[in-house]
Amino acid sequence: MNRSLLLIPGITLLLIAGCKVGPNYKQPAAITAPAFKEAPADTSSANDGWRPGQPSDQTLKGDWWRMYQDPELDTLEAQVNDANQTLKIAEANFRSARAAIGFARSSEAPTVGVGASAHTMRESANEPYFYSSLANNGGGDFTLPLDLNYEIDLWGRIRRGVTAARAQAQASAADMESVRLSLHAELATDYFGLRSADGQEQLLDDTIKAYEDAVQLTRDRFNGGLAVTSDVTQAETQLDQARVQRTDAEVQRTQYEHAIAVLIGKPPAALTIPRSPINIQAPQLPVVPGLVPSALLERRPDIAAAERRMAAANEQIGIAKAAYYPTLSLSALVGMEGTSALNWFSWPSRLWAVGPSMSETLFDGGRRHAVSEQARAGYDATVATYRQTALEAFQQVEDNLAALRILETERKQQQRATAEALESLDTFQARYTGGLELYLQVVTSQTVALANQRNDIELMHRQLDASVLLIKALGGGWDSHQISKL
Repeated sequence: MNRSLLLIPGITLLLIAGCKVGPNYKQPAAITAPAFKEAPADTSSANDGWRPGQPSDQTLKGDWWRMYQDPELDTLEAQVNDANQTLKIAEANFRSARAAIGFARSSEAPTVGVGASAHTMRESANEPYFYSSLANNGGGDFTLPLDLNYEIDLWGRIRRGVTAARAQAQASAADMESVRLSLHAELATDYFGLRSADGQEQLLDDTIKAYEDAVQLTRDRFNGGLAVTSDVTQAETQLDQARVQRTDAEVQRTQYEHAIAVLIGKPPAALTIPRSPINIQAPQLPVVPGLVPSALLERRPDIAAAERRMAAANEQIGIAKAAYYPTLSLSALVGMEGTSALNWFSWPSRLWAVGPSMSETLFDGGRRHAVSEQARAGYDATVATYRQTALEAFQQVEDNLAALRILETERKQQQRATAEALESLDTFQARYTGGLELYLQVVTSQTVALANQRNDIELMHRQLDASVLLIKALGGGWDSHQISKL
């Protein structure tokens, strides 16, 4: 017993001297630029939905959709976190990854087990290579051992495993936030699509009423001998085509409403959203605080997830390298063993054993080398994935900044075109009523005016979508500090 105690200082020294083999993680640089190319130069205008970031700016918050000042949208968005099933899958995956940290950390502590057994055995007198004179009527063996096994982490294999598990859990947390951000953005775009469909329906309802009046006008003129049959048929055709377009807009609205229902965890039959046409005259486009490209790396959960997977892959290199070094373990056994239940727990029945063991693989046919090469290749792949994810994030920001800028110009052009088309329609209708034009000119101007009015609504819809996608591209209200405490 005294000799075994002498092992403790030596083991302690080994633990103190233990080191980690393999490379220490250093985050590789992403490919970036000093500024966004499509960021507006005119900071006095907020029409493009972007303003340069200032130290005093209120950055995007978690409930970023409140920037649109739409109570109905706020109510729907609030239901995503608790009811969306896709998000629940991501949360379950995160809990699983977090539990893996505890599994990896368990290797830092010794494993202790107990196993009681009681049995009797009689040796056969006819057993080969056994003296029959030693045979007896059987003997009992009652044991109650307590086993301890502990791998001493000399080379950091276990510690790197814990670090890798923590990095994977952080990546899973960022994945969950990516899903959350995508779902909220998808709901917002579906909602604005629904409001756009409401606007299309209202426009077409008004158009149908105007066309019905036009049909009645042509019939009255025909009955009065002032118009030909073709005027009536052309007016009726225009009316029927408008009704077809109204029905198609209703189909689109229904699909948007069904999509929103699924996003908030409800069957489509359980959700009815009141109609509220989009306001193309006073759009609620939020002004998004700007930021430099380097800050985007901390704002995007998908970039954070890719970076954390790089860290985990780096630890795998160290784990693979540790396999080249000896493994040192400490084992101990203490318990009671007796020949019967009567002397099982007596003092002379005590037993114990303790001692270290070291093992080293001398030849494995290149297995460790292959595992090491796999780990390095895996790390290189995660670095490329990280940089590609960052590049795609920059592209998404640039795309939507450009879309907002260009769509604002296009919307102003479209408003002028619509006003001109409506003025032209009024002119041709007045001239037809006065008998100065054929009804074909009225039909043509009606078609042009309706197409331009529908484009007005569609452009407003596209602007709202681009603003949502810009906020999504900027990471919403998320930043990487939210996963650093895992």
